[in-house]
Formats: sequence, structure tokens, C-alpha cells
Amino acid sequence: MFLFLVIALAVVVAAVTLAVVGGGESDGPLPEVAPERLQDPLPPHRPVNRADIESLRFPLTARGYRMADVDDALSRLGAELAERDARIADLESALAGAQAAAHVALHKPEHGHGEQQ
Repeated sequence: MFLFLVIALAVVVAAVTLAVVGGGESDGPLPEVAPERLQDPLPPHRPVNRADIESLRFPLTARGYRMADVDDALSRLGAELAERDARIADLESALAGAQAAAHVALHKPEHGHGEQQ
């Protein structure tokens, strides 16, 4: 019985090996498959929004995600965040300047009304 199991196991291993290596009716070993690419990259023509980030899905590879796809997405997000931070800082500075000018204009005594020369 043990000898029969060893022979059956050897036949199964040989059949699987031949199928993978190309000993079957196919024309050779397993065909080369193009690596899976990021289907919907971040839009290049407009700023990224929340829906873009929520729908972003990276294709899986043998060891996780393709580093190039993840690095590209993170670089794009980092650049847009830096732009937004700079824009916010500019707007806050302009708002502070406008508020200071309005404060000075409100508290500045007006000349000519009720004063005699």
C-alpha cells in the first residue's frame, strides 16, 4: 500500500511539473503576463479631491504593491498639499493685512469734520 501511495504521488508531481513547464498540449511554459498597472491614476488635469483618494486602488504584486505606483501617488499628493499650504498661508497673510488696514481705518480720527482752523 505504501509503495502505491509513493508511486501515485510521483505521478501527480510529474503531471503538475509537466503542466507548468510546458509538457502538455500548450506551446511552451506559462505565458508571460504584463504586470498589472494602476487602473485609475490621479487626474493630471485638475487638483486631487477626496473622491479621487477614496477610489484610488493599487494593484497587488507578489510582494504587496508596486512601489513606483505608490511613490507616484504619494509624490503627487505631497506636491498638492504643499501648494495648498502655501496658498492658505498667502490668503491668511492677505486677510490679516486687510483686517489690520480696516482696524486702522476705523480708529483713525477724521480731520475736517467739526474742527475749526
